[in-house]
Amino acid sequence: MNLELIEALNALEKEKGIDAEVILEAIEAALISAYKKNFASLQNVRVYLDRITGEIKVFSQKKVVNIVDDDRLDISIEDAQKINPNYELNDIVESEVTPRNFGRIAAQTAKQVVVQRIREAERALIYNEFSNRESDIVTGTIQRLEAKNVFVDLGKTEAVLTPTEQIPGENYIVHERVKAYIVEVRKTPKGPQIIVSRTHPGLLKRLFELEVPEIHDGVVEIKSVSREAGSRSKIAVHSHNGNVDPVGACVGPKGMRVQTIVNELRGEKIDIVKWDKDMNIYIANSLSPAKVLDVQVFGDEKKARVIVPDYQLSLAIGKEGQNARLAAKLTGWKIDIKSETQAKEAGVLIEETNENQEG
Repeated sequence: MNLELIEALNALEKEKGIDAEVILEAIEAALISAYKKNFASLQNVRVYLDRITGEIKVFSQKKVVNIVDDDRLDISIEDAQKINPNYELNDIVESEVTPRNFGRIAAQTAKQVVVQRIREAERALIYNEFSNRESDIVTGTIQRLEAKNVFVDLGKTEAVLTPTEQIPGENYIVHERVKAYIVEVRKTPKGPQIIVSRTHPGLLKRLFELEVPEIHDGVVEIKSVSREAGSRSKIAVHSHNGNVDPVGACVGPKGMRVQTIVNELRGEKIDIVKWDKDMNIYIANSLSPAKVLDVQVFGDEKKARVIVPDYQLSLAIGKEGQNARLAAKLTGWKIDIKSETQAKEAGVLIEETNENQEG
């Protein structure tokens, strides 16, 4: 058994990257407890496991003292020097006390330690791998549904999609493949717990990075995302190359790129708008698909008054205020939308139509 143990630990070191020496030291520590428990021993002992042969030996340890209080723990200096004249006070005298039948107990103890350490090492590897992937996207298979939680098999481990991170009204079917966004990786006594989301704005951003090569290559940059999961989202994009249209790149040929993302999000509508350093233009673009006549910004308060044609008012505000709400989240500005008639009645001066707004 002993030689096989050494060979097995060396194989583990190569296959799983688990330090064999760390496991051997843990086995030695566990064997001390096993010895004391099985042989009702109160003496101090040291267990040595030979790194080449796997042979296990137990040594009692006694401290060299002038006056012996407990002969299980102490040895007089006179008796110590009979063993070796070089012993001095406070030295430790060792003598082998390995029991005959200690091999069976040692084998069982070693197995328990090895299994535990392998489990701990695997958990650590999984934690390190996925903690480095926080804010990234993963693809997994729905494994089971428990108490409204959806458990997703990621191969090496599983992730949990809690009710608050699920898209409202979305059905989750066992064995179905699903993409999700890693929100957090927690350490728990049972191993790493990976929390994923289908509602996080980061999921939308990562999906565009996967589908749009220009974003992946850094030519097109996602400046901002606002999302009401399952219903509607807005994404603001900017091109670092004057020859590349950022909105067109995200939409893709015949709308294929954005449609792939819409399908992944089960029909969630996505407005892609052009970011602009000029807040007047950016705010006008953010209210897409509505057309804007004029934008008046109040920089100190981060507020903007937007004037739209009368027939565009309901479109600009959106159902239950959704379009205006998403535009405000996208730009970070509070937006007050008025129709052309309302603005004139309030005595608001309307400038020329902003020609830079994206159609």
